[in-house]
Amino acid sequence: MYRACRKRVDTSRSSGESGTEPGKKEAGKNGAGAKDPAPDGAARRGPRRWAMDTRPLRRPAYRRLWSSTIVTAVGSQLTAVAVPKQIYDITGSSAWVGAASLAGLLPLVVFALWGGAVADAMDRRKALLITNSGIAVTSVLFWLQAVTGLESVAALMLLLALQQAFWGLNAPARNASIARLVPEDELPAANALGSTVMQTGQVVGPLLAGVLIPVIGLAELYLIDALALCVTVWAVHRLPALPPLKGTAVRRAGVREVVAGFRYIAGHKVLLLSFLADIVAMVLGMPRALFPQLAAESYAGHGEGFALGLLFAAIPIGAVAGGLFSGTFSRARRHGWMVIGSVVVWGAAVTGFGLSSSLWLAVAFLAVAGVADMVSMVFRGAILLSAATDEMRGRMQGVFTVVVAGGPRLADVLHGGAGSAFGAREAVAGGGLLVVVVMLALAAAVPALRRYRV
Repeated sequence: MYRACRKRVDTSRSSGESGTEPGKKEAGKNGAGAKDPAPDGAARRGPRRWAMDTRPLRRPAYRRLWSSTIVTAVGSQLTAVAVPKQIYDITGSSAWVGAASLAGLLPLVVFALWGGAVADAMDRRKALLITNSGIAVTSVLFWLQAVTGLESVAALMLLLALQQAFWGLNAPARNASIARLVPEDELPAANALGSTVMQTGQVVGPLLAGVLIPVIGLAELYLIDALALCVTVWAVHRLPALPPLKGTAVRRAGVREVVAGFRYIAGHKVLLLSFLADIVAMVLGMPRALFPQLAAESYAGHGEGFALGLLFAAIPIGAVAGGLFSGTFSRARRHGWMVIGSVVVWGAAVTGFGLSSSLWLAVAFLAVAGVADMVSMVFRGAILLSAATDEMRGRMQGVFTVVVAGGPRLADVLHGGAGSAFGAREAVAGGGLLVVVVMLALAAAVPALRRYRV
């Protein structure tokens, strides 16, 4: 079995309540995390075994980290709707809305990479306190500019860039902390819990924003997000300290450390392939840029607006469904095969979507793609946390953040051009087929991912 990379995992992770690494090894398979409060396995019989795997929630520190996302997952989506809406109200131009999105991308990429090095060099709890506070202050500034009637696109773009910079610093520390709060065998379940909350926020948040804007106004959406972030700061404050492990070399978070992170990825094939799997799935197979064209050309008989809403909602709804039934896969030990299989299913489902002339069949294929995306996300995240040493986890999560944020944006450009050149359905189906072929070729050429298990 391929275990060379996985065995580099530190064997002194905390129980999740103390958060420090005293070098003591807990009883259990790998010594990571606290002893289970109660035996699992046999206790989950019948329908319960298919339901969401909630074992990580029995660990107080992880429960605090996770619960903070329940409120902010919705709150962040309120701001995500409010910013483009306000820019469009000021300018009347969708081009400015697109420019604002790009204005947030560069700070996100730069600060996510640097934030990974920061997360490996300092107490991750302290990094989370600083960055969450920064995001909350930015939301207050969004509220102030709206309530005072500033109506400045430049100010909105500057605040968006600042918000994305703080988020780029925050995400690596947050994700890297999970492996210090739960044992290795619960990492897929923990990732499923977090991803389900975030995907639910992407469904509920925009719907709630659409209901609230006519009732309370745009400015108050920013204020609600700011208040939600105060809950997050309080929850992070109650986390245990998460300093670098004893024996870890003291370092500064600079360019050299960022470069060292990329060298580490290049030297560990299973990590490299986990990133490539996401790039293949998202860049070649994310068809969202073609949803407006398909809604207008292929599914207009159902009402263009109705069809467009269904297409955008289908993948997140599928992902949420996958999370709610994560008990069906979260205990799988062959993490590599789970990534390969889920990416292939994603590609096949996207192909089916591209070939569908029926709106409801198209939505069903997109929902299946959403389930596959959830499974892929869960096990890619678990591989990054288990196959890297603690001193490198922050930098791995920084690169992960860039890949997750950048892949769909590259896909928008690629699919937009292909849709114009070859037709929307042809571009979607072709992209899905490419995902299947390229992923199978990578799995065949490099056995490291196929052999990876915990």
